[in-house]
Amino acid sequence: MNAIDFPSSMLASVQESVGEPMRVRSVPAPKVEAGQVLVRVQAVGLNPLDTKIRSGKAGHAQHPLPAILGIDMTGVVVAVGNGVQEFTVGDEVFGMTGGVGGVQGALAQYAVVDPALLAHKPSAFTAREAAATPLVFITAWEGLVDRAHVGPDKKVLIHGGAGGIGHVAIQIAKAFGATVYATASPPHRAYIESLGATFIDYQQQSVDEYVAKYTEGDGFDIIFDTVGGATLDNSFQAVRRYHGHVVSALGWGTHSIAPLSFRAGTYSGVFTLMPLLSGRDRAHHGEIMREAARLADAGQLRLRIDQNRFTLNTAEEAYQYLESGDAGGKIVVEVE
Repeated sequence: MNAIDFPSSMLASVQESVGEPMRVRSVPAPKVEAGQVLVRVQAVGLNPLDTKIRSGKAGHAQHPLPAILGIDMTGVVVAVGNGVQEFTVGDEVFGMTGGVGGVQGALAQYAVVDPALLAHKPSAFTAREAAATPLVFITAWEGLVDRAHVGPDKKVLIHGGAGGIGHVAIQIAKAFGATVYATASPPHRAYIESLGATFIDYQQQSVDEYVAKYTEGDGFDIIFDTVGGATLDNSFQAVRRYHGHVVSALGWGTHSIAPLSFRAGTYSGVFTLMPLLSGRDRAHHGEIMREAARLADAGQLRLRIDQNRFTLNTAEEAYQYLESGDAGGKIVVEVE
């Protein structure tokens, strides 16, 4: 084992029970075992999913309490278990590494991590940017690349283009040479256009109107729904006949697939937590994170991050701010 000195205890923000505020307390530091790495956490990216987990409303992502939350992280490797070849002490890494299924999350000074889930942090990113990346990038990549096979001959519509997944999905589609359109509300128009996508005001234009305007009535080759509900139903009506593909990261609830069937389109769901919850296919998440690093270092990926700063001691405030809906981008907690 290759390691540097680190304490036997650590500080962590702990969710004791549903409805109670998080509290920072001292807990035993995790011990690295064979096939694992120990990471000193630098920053943690928060996601709407985190708020559902801590409120007990995420039936698909149970995390028994008391628990340390935090799905996305970046940090520095401080210990390497036997058999690990990919990383050494001192490596800066990032990934989607825990916070669900009973696996310790990142809101702590240290976390033991499956190295298959990690990649080296891009040199072009700060710790805050790296921590904001994993879940949204993996979700967008799985939808556009793995499921829909995005490419330069495709017209791609991103629903919720200014959101966490949406703004990353625009950039991935652009990196693959696609022509990209994105729905959002008017205040987000300039931001959508700064990413190279055509803005669609979903409040002013009906599905039929924007399909006619931008596809001559044929429909979009790929539609990525990051909103769910009625937006997914709208996607079934806006997809290209015969060859169109709809992907959703929020395909919950009951939906009629008749409109999709009448257009002879196809559908895929994305469930980003599957490798964490099942333990299977984790290496693919590491592969996707390496793609994120590649795009970041090539200048083809940037994260929209809220400018408010939070630390481990103010993680509860960060979650309350996330729940308020007032954030102007991804919220990041910095770990001292």
